[in-house]
Amino acid sequence: MRHTERPMRPFGRQEKNTSSASLNRHHREHREPASFTATEVKNEFGRILEKAIQGETVVITKHASPKAVLISVDQFNALKHAPEFKLDMLSGEFDALLARMQTSKARTAMKAAFSSSPQQLGKAAVLAARKHG
Repeated sequence: MRHTERPMRPFGRQEKNTSSASLNRHHREHREPASFTATEVKNEFGRILEKAIQGETVVITKHASPKAVLISVDQFNALKHAPEFKLDMLSGEFDALLARMQTSKARTAMKAAFSSSPQQLGKAAVLAARKHG
């Protein structure tokens, strides 16, 4: 039996993945996932596995419904480490923000803000709004 690939209809919730450059590159460079029935996968596993190894996402269906996805080890590792990557990035941003808040200039400004009257804070807010708005 000869299989002809057919486009997959979207399944599940499609979320934007911002976790890793390799996954983003994969989504830009590749078309919709190839779709094969479970029987086709059983009969042509070697050819279908090679597609996944080459970076193509393979959707396996049963009774016309997506049941599994076959991906390469590189894609799996990128997905597996995505939360770590995002957490590391956020930790770095937090550390940089905290360091900026620890300068003597920042401490002086915060001390002035906390000791200001409501009228002084109102004037400062209006000036800031005009400056940035």
